[in-house]
Formats: sequence, C-alpha cells, structure tokens
Amino acid sequence: MTTFVVAHGAWSAGWAWKHLRPLMEALGHELVTPTYTGLGERSHLASPQVGLDTHIEDIVNVLVFENLRDVALVAHSYGGMVATGVADRVPERIAELIYLDAFVPRAGQSLFDLVGAEAASATRQRARDFDGWRVPPNPLPPDTPQAEVEWVGDRRQPQPLKAFEMPIELSAEPRMPRSFVYCTRVPPGDPFRQFFNRARSEPGWRDFELDASHNPHITIPETLARLLDEIVTGARRAIDDSGSEERRT
Repeated sequence: MTTFVVAHGAWSAGWAWKHLRPLMEALGHELVTPTYTGLGERSHLASPQVGLDTHIEDIVNVLVFENLRDVALVAHSYGGMVATGVADRVPERIAELIYLDAFVPRAGQSLFDLVGAEAASATRQRARDFDGWRVPPNPLPPDTPQAEVEWVGDRRQPQPLKAFEMPIELSAEPRMPRSFVYCTRVPPGDPFRQFFNRARSEPGWRDFELDASHNPHITIPETLARLLDEIVTGARRAIDDSGSEERRT
C-alpha cells in the first residue's frame, strides 16, 4: 500500500480529485488531497500575501502533522512548483515524486519564468482586469465531458497572482526517484513538453505518456489510477530487485 499525497493545480483544490479516491482505495492505496490556502474550501483565507511559499507550507504541514512518510507526492500542473519545494524541505518523508503534466522548476525560477514572458504578461493583465491580485481560472480543455464541466462549475476559485510570480528557493535538486507523466492531448502553446523532454534526457527520471488532456483526474480517472499504481509498484519492484531505480520509458 502506498500513500499518495496530491499537490493540486492552480484554481483547483482537493475536491477535484474526488473521482480518483475510491479507485485508488480499490487498488490498495490511500489518496490524500489537501487544499492550498485561498482555494476551494479554504478560499475564505485568500489574500494578496498568499504565495508559492504558503502553498509549500500547506503540504509540508499535512505531511508533518499527519506523520506521513514514504509517500508518493503527485504534482499536477502548478502543483509541480509546490511539490518541488516540499521535496526540498522534507525529503525524508517522500519516496517518489510524480509530476502529472506539471511544472518542474529549478532553483530561483517562478512559474512565470517557465511559461515565458508573453504568457506571463497576459496572465498579469487578467489579474488586473479581475481584482488586481488574483487570476480567474483558465477554461477547461475542450474534451472535458459536459457533466464534468457542470460539476466543476464555479468550484474553481481565482488563484493568487503571487503564487505565479514567486521564485522557488531550493537547496538542491530532489534526490528521490522522479517520474513525469505527459498528457498528449496538448493545447496551443503547450508548456509541459519541455519538462517531458527533460525527464527523457536526465538520469533519475522515468517518463510516461497518457492519452488525455490536462486534467486526467477528472476526464479519465480509471486510467490515471492504473498508471499511478503501475508507477509505484514498478519502482518498488526495481528497487527490491536491484537496490537502485530502473528508468522506465
């Protein structure tokens, strides 16, 4: 049994992983889905001061206060920024990092650094047009089923702009095994291919492709559950058999 902890994406929250919970339990795993400060059921705590470091601390505190160890930390989208910071602060609690169509920053980079100047400028303008310090949600991928569009509805909340602007502070690159799952139904200006290419070219990574748009936990949760199970069981077989991580492609 593996405990999976989710670092969710922008505008999202723990509720968005509802479909995946019973599926992971049926596979013998536990799925923990915290919500960042200022989003979801914690949206009443939103303020201009909420930034990336706040969200990192949110997940660190869940690991510490719940005394979770040997976890698989699943980072979705913006959650890659958060999970990378968490792995730097409490590496002893994390067995594996799984980036699901997520940003993978290096020390000193912000999310805006990773999406490029044009996209960053457009996002800042959206915040100015809204309330000056929050960014309204991006549209859902066009292949999202209508029932899921209605379920998501207005549950997604504006994201504090500071979370996108703040550079990450890291003491070193994460040392635990890392996997990157690339969703192949990509939009124009796909920001995640760069990280998939990085995973395929650097040691210490495994890489996987998923025939899905950006939110597979909503659109194809059964397939995603099977893949997450494969990732952790495959990693443990490799470690048990040889004492070292085997790279999968």
